[in-house]
Amino acid sequence: IGSNMARNPGTNGVPDVPGAPLPSLDDIFGSPGVPKNNLDGTYVEAPFFGFRLQVTGRKSPSYLNAGYANGGLFWDGRASDTFRDPLTNEVILQEGGALESQVLGPPLSDVEMAHGGRNWVQAADRIANSKPLALASNVPQSLVNWIDGRTYPQLFEEAFGTPEVTPARIALAIATHERQLFSDRTPFDKWATGGGGLTDEEAAGAQFFAGNTCIQCHDGPLLADHLFHNIGVRPPAEDRGRGAFTNNPDNDGQFKTPNLRNVELHAPFMHNGKFATLEDVVAFYNRGGDFDAPNIDRGVIRPMGMTPQERAQLAAFMKRPLTDPRVRDELPPFDRPQLYTESNRVPQITGTGRAGGGGLVPRAMAIEPPLVGNPSFTVAVEDGAAGANAVVVIDSADPGVGASIPAAGSFARSTVTLSGTGRGSVSLAIPNNASLVGQTFFGRWYVPDTGAANGFSVSRLFTFTVFGEAATPAAATFVDFDGDRKTDISIYRTALGQWWYLRSSDSQNRAFQFGDPTDKIVPADYTGDGKTDVAVYRPSAGSWFVLRSDDFSFYSFPFGAATDIPVAGDF
Repeated sequence: IGSNMARNPGTNGVPDVPGAPLPSLDDIFGSPGVPKNNLDGTYVEAPFFGFRLQVTGRKSPSYLNAGYANGGLFWDGRASDTFRDPLTNEVILQEGGALESQVLGPPLSDVEMAHGGRNWVQAADRIANSKPLALASNVPQSLVNWIDGRTYPQLFEEAFGTPEVTPARIALAIATHERQLFSDRTPFDKWATGGGGLTDEEAAGAQFFAGNTCIQCHDGPLLADHLFHNIGVRPPAEDRGRGAFTNNPDNDGQFKTPNLRNVELHAPFMHNGKFATLEDVVAFYNRGGDFDAPNIDRGVIRPMGMTPQERAQLAAFMKRPLTDPRVRDELPPFDRPQLYTESNRVPQITGTGRAGGGGLVPRAMAIEPPLVGNPSFTVAVEDGAAGANAVVVIDSADPGVGASIPAAGSFARSTVTLSGTGRGSVSLAIPNNASLVGQTFFGRWYVPDTGAANGFSVSRLFTFTVFGEAATPAAATFVDFDGDRKTDISIYRTALGQWWYLRSSDSQNRAFQFGDPTDKIVPADYTGDGKTDVAVYRPSAGSWFVLRSDDFSFYSFPFGAATDIPVAGDF
């Protein structure tokens, strides 16, 4: 709450300065996402954020109990109740599909989760080839038992009958999980059915809530009318809300009424995270909002003249009485794994560095998971000398702040030309090698700078420990060209050197010209991606030729003689 890690500067692009004579107060405290990044893992400079985590332009509503909402989800309702396949636009759920619709946004957002330009085909492929919960820790035992070491295609086969991991199925799976999370065991539920359970202060707050304008929008079991209102939090020009979705000026500044169950656990409040406490929220309503607009219902949003005691009672009612203890204490079904970002696996920045000519120490950035086998572990630097050829050195010991730039690093040594703003990044692969697990590595950035001592500045130290399980991807079934772990029907047409196969995943056929009439076929998974590669052994040259399944490039190597029998296998 109020953290710069969650600060979006708002429409003016400039963060508010506490104590400034004319602060704009348009800052948003939203949800931290990812650095702006490319397909190859390297970072892109984002306005205001640079290489730092970007922050969403709104504070995310809770997904708990969202399965019972109607009229669309998100603050502006853009997640429609009608759920359509994102690839074909086919209607899958005519109504009640807002949860599925809202799933489709974050995986493609380059602020929240994605690299620039990601599409749903790429996202689904990434999920299909990822290990379930590889980055999580403290996973509930019931979830561990259910996964039981299986892959996502295997889990999808249990859920849907076949192993295809498609965008629509991903949305259906996530929404099904979210739909099961409803919190109906609050002290308020017990009190409302005559069971007591509220203190005198809380009960007085409940009576005030029901007897005043609060109940006009926050009614029903979820304490929400599921409609859109402008309550005067900020000027509509800063965020049109519902109006930007409907393109109707009458909807400008309107946002969907949030449900109030477990509200005390979801600070900060409002669509822009403006208020840190429920007491702040009560004070806002008591003064009748902060901004005027033609579509504000002044019969509801008006000065209320509450006494200090009434304000305290109302805030008390919205805290413990509306909180399900299972949600608060993360008990089933609200138990969950610990996220990577919450763990001690995140790289640490410590120690001191050496300043450059401008007096700034280059700022090392290392936030990505040092997971064994991670093909893109990105480290970055800011505040370096513009255009310098910066060097990152990662070693089994601190590379140090010495008189010269280290010539080698046991883990990596890489050079990148910094941008005109002194930023740069490199994407490194962590080998899928079990011996690396548990090893700790130390890295620094070295930036040539004529104004620095010894001619280069040095960042602070970043440290990370490799975690995870080094595992070989499941071997392709002989012969499994499409990676669905089912054998594909295939032929090799000797006279033409042609391969033909029928994909078991979608019944489509593929053909390749790869080989000579005298070649011997040796299909196998040479690239380790779980798919069979087209390959031949050429006796006349004693050479192997492999067509990679991942990008259809080929490579060859000599190994054998004309009279040898080629045998492909994982020896």
